[in-house]
Amino acid sequence: MNAMVQSTVSRPRAAKSRLPRAQREQQILAIAHAHFAARGFGAVTMDEVAAAAGVTKPLLYTYFGNKERLYRACVEQAGEAMIAAVGEAVATAAGPAEALRDGLRAFFSFVDRDRDAWRVLFDETLPAGGELARSVEAYRTRLAALVAETQLALIAAPGRERAATEVEALSNALLGACEGLVRWWLRTGALPAAEAADLLVATVEPGLQARVALRTSQPSEQGAP
Repeated sequence: MNAMVQSTVSRPRAAKSRLPRAQREQQILAIAHAHFAARGFGAVTMDEVAAAAGVTKPLLYTYFGNKERLYRACVEQAGEAMIAAVGEAVATAAGPAEALRDGLRAFFSFVDRDRDAWRVLFDETLPAGGELARSVEAYRTRLAALVAETQLALIAAPGRERAATEVEALSNALLGACEGLVRWWLRTGALPAAEAADLLVATVEPGLQARVALRTSQPSEQGAP
C-alpha cells in the first residue's frame, strides 16, 4: 500500500457538522416559509419540508409538533416583521397625519421587499375559523389598531372617546382596502409600491380629515342630560 493510500485509509473521517437546535430551527423555518408562500398551507407536506431541510420527519415533528404549529411559527415571524416595519414608520412620523401616510407606505414597502411574508400572512387557502386563521387575524387586528391610533391622535382629546367606535370601523375598512389594493398590485404590477400606497392615501385621506374635522367641531356631550 503506497503512502497516499495509507494516508487516505488512516485519516479519520470528518464528523458531520451539527447545528445548534436554535440555528437548525431557523433554517427549517426559512425553508418552510418559502414552501408555504409558494404553494399555500394546504398543498405543503411535512415530508417535503423535512426533505428540503435535510432532516428526518421525526426530527421535524420533535421541533414543531405538527404542520399547523410549523405554519404558525412562520406566521409569527412574518407578522412581527410587518408590525415592526409599520410601527416604526408610525412612531417616527412628524405628526398624526404623517403617521397615517407613512404607515401605509411602510405597509406597501414591506410587502414589496418580502412578498413571501405577505403570502404567508394573507393565505386565502387557510381553513376558516381554525387556530391558524385566528393567529393570522391577531396580526390584522394589531395592524388595524396601529391605524386607529393614528386617526384618534388627529382628534382633540374631548372627542376621542366618542369617536373610538367610528375610528375602529374606519381602521378595519382601511385595512381591507390595503389588502385589496396589494392583491391587485401584486397581480398586475401596474404601479410601483410607493405609487400604489400614495394612491390609497390620496383617496382616503380627504375623507378621514373631513370626518376628523366634524368630530372635533362637535360639542362635548359631557354633562348632557
